[in-house]
Amino acid sequence: MSQMPYYEQKDRENTLHLRELLKDMPPFCVDFFRGIEPQTSSRTRVAYAYDLKVFFDFLRRENPVFAKMDSIRDITLPHLDQITVSDLEEYMEYLKYRFNEKNQEVVNKERGIMRKISSLKSFYNYFYRTERLANNPAAIVKLPKLHEKEIIRLDVDEVAMLLDEVENGDSLTKKQRAFHNKTQVRDLALLTLLLGTGIRVSECVGLDITDVDFKNSGIRIHRKGGKEVVVYFGEEVEEALADYMEKRRHLIPAEGHENALFLSLQMKRISVRSVENLVKKYAKIVTPLKKITPHKLRSTYGTSLYQETGDIYLVADVLGHSDVNTTKKHYAALEDSRRRSARNKVRLREEYPEE
Repeated sequence: MSQMPYYEQKDRENTLHLRELLKDMPPFCVDFFRGIEPQTSSRTRVAYAYDLKVFFDFLRRENPVFAKMDSIRDITLPHLDQITVSDLEEYMEYLKYRFNEKNQEVVNKERGIMRKISSLKSFYNYFYRTERLANNPAAIVKLPKLHEKEIIRLDVDEVAMLLDEVENGDSLTKKQRAFHNKTQVRDLALLTLLLGTGIRVSECVGLDITDVDFKNSGIRIHRKGGKEVVVYFGEEVEEALADYMEKRRHLIPAEGHENALFLSLQMKRISVRSVENLVKKYAKIVTPLKKITPHKLRSTYGTSLYQETGDIYLVADVLGHSDVNTTKKHYAALEDSRRRSARNKVRLREEYPEE
């Protein structure tokens, strides 16, 4: 049997994981997840399940009616029809500081609270739309105000310094250099690819050998939702990838990982966590005050592309944003700078030399 593509493997894992999560949730939740399946990814549905479980746990912990129940599986839709806006506002307050099943404190900041309330809104909207709930308090409750955070990205000189460090490893510890000798070619190809294409870390680790097309300078990736697209790369990426591909041909992958492009030292497909760790390792040397992640490398690429082209729609397309407004939000400061620079570009009257 042929090896299943990475994105299909992850989809299968998420689907099976969701089934396990649903075993401990109210039975009507199955209908919700079946109903939203066509519009959502399997990863999103798993995130929704965790968010909803937090809400049901809150009801059992904090609401006297639900506290009498043996488990959250005893919650019914008629019960949820009795929930008010005040209950949901209390839930938002609860989310700031709560305790999980292991009695460990969990702190949610603005974005974490917003995501959990957004999940709850989708949940209530589904059952209200299908006329199984008479009330929809989630539609009325206001989402928390988000304070925009500064977008962290690498400066041009920091990009060069980062790649130099990956290539040479001069500032690594003795222990790190021992690993660096084994992974230098792979790490350089991987980081050059992230910085030179702006692909997501999940798209990067999901690459197979056959996804690389040197003839057309492109890689085939699977975006969120499984959409297949080709992203093109430049000469620097091509050179780094070619060097790694030459080494990759001599590696013997573990069973089931024969097609994977980037391999770990265990000869298995490299994981998202491993890529996050290696980015952190090198970036900490180059720019210790910036918390650089693979997503920050994606922002770095998007910034460079926008500064070079001035085309926000091109940036949105290359980065795989389904809504250009998402891109505009991320690069608003750059857009404003370009607008200011345009103020003297158009001349209304020719200037003539004085006679």
